Amino acid sequence: MSPTTHTLESCRALDAADALAPLKAQFSLPQGVIYLDGNSLGAQPRAAAARVAEVVQQEWGQDLITAWNKAGWIDLPQRLGDQFAPWIGAGTGQVAFTDTTSINLYKVLTAAARLAQAEHPGRTRVLSERSNFPTDLYIAQSVCQAHGLELVLLEPEDITAQLRDDVAILMLTHVNYRTGAMHDMAALTAQAHAQGIVCVWDLCHSAGAVPVDLLGANADYAVGCSYKYLNGGPGAPAFVWVHPRLTDRFWQPLSGWFGHAAPFEFTPDYRPAAGIQRYLCGTQPILSLSALQCGLDVFTASEALGGMAALRAKSLALTDLFIALVEQRCAGHGIGLATPREHARRGSQVCLTRAEGLGVDGQGSGAYAIVQALIARGVIGDFRKGDGTGRHLDILRFGFTPLYVGFADVWHAVEHLRDVLASGEWQQPEFNHVNAVT
Repeated sequence: MSPTTHTLESCRALDAADALAPLKAQFSLPQGVIYLDGNSLGAQPRAAAARVAEVVQQEWGQDLITAWNKAGWIDLPQRLGDQFAPWIGAGTGQVAFTDTTSINLYKVLTAAARLAQAEHPGRTRVLSERSNFPTDLYIAQSVCQAHGLELVLLEPEDITAQLRDDVAILMLTHVNYRTGAMHDMAALTAQAHAQGIVCVWDLCHSAGAVPVDLLGANADYAVGCSYKYLNGGPGAPAFVWVHPRLTDRFWQPLSGWFGHAAPFEFTPDYRPAAGIQRYLCGTQPILSLSALQCGLDVFTASEALGGMAALRAKSLALTDLFIALVEQRCAGHGIGLATPREHARRGSQVCLTRAEGLGVDGQGSGAYAIVQALIARGVIGDFRKGDGTGRHLDILRFGFTPLYVGFADVWHAVEHLRDVLASGEWQQPEFNHVNAVT
């Protein structure tokens, strides 16, 4: 069967038939920008600016301290958690938005270590993927030092064989940040549990992007951020989930007053709250939580248009189209594909590689400069550096958020990529100056 030939007209026809297309109007996107970096920072919901202004001017400005009760600030972390819980296969009272992913990972990884050492005191290994997001590995190193454990880093194809009876914890990110490759959460969790291993999942590149069923997979702990596909804003509070069979078994290590069973009794001794509230710590960031509410409201609105099933179908169609167009229109420029083609193994991003030695003066890959040239044209993706070994190459990374990315956007993005490559525009000096954030 010959490959499908895509045209701008066929892409526009797909947009015209897209039931999710009206959701784009709920976002403030700059005119002329094709935003393919929602897997790093989501777009601003149109309602967010007014909502934050309302909190600042009315709730904080006029209601003052009474807003903790009057505006419901006090239970906002759990209310938002309940609103979002169905999107990750969790139940009511099981999710809270609070703190950052790193802090929440420290909480649940410490709880997992205490659980593992109580049930299997002789186990010493914590397994993770070598290309896991660095903050996860840094936090794991800290927890391992505190609990006498050893962090073992593996390539993804080696994980299953290492699920043995000397392993205490398996800590994985569901969708890899570099490649967009997705683990089979249910299968790996079942294999780990068969060996008595506790499972911790990072959903930063999954939540709101791919179907997740934490209860169905019988996972133990999960964390994730809200500033990517949930569009909560820069530094928006992350979320934490613990399986109900484990929630009350251990204190989390950051036993702050918002995790107390009765914080306004002001007792000197800590008594953890029941359920997910015990995973809160200090006073909550109300402005950020209020902005996040607007991002979650878009997901609630999408339920009438098919919900996650429709979002996933569109995501796969967008990424299929991008891959096909890049291979058809950018051939001969050293571009490769790091993201799995199989739908079951792909998140909502496409990661391209470029061969070493094709950079300026034959140095490096030129991938960073190509991304910068695209950004200058209004096509915003990002760059992730390789490890220098040849196993993990430089990455040109593009996220496809089906809430606001369309099929014609994909066509135009690839046309810009083709022009940047064919013209050598990326070789200009300004595109080879490395910024602090890549």
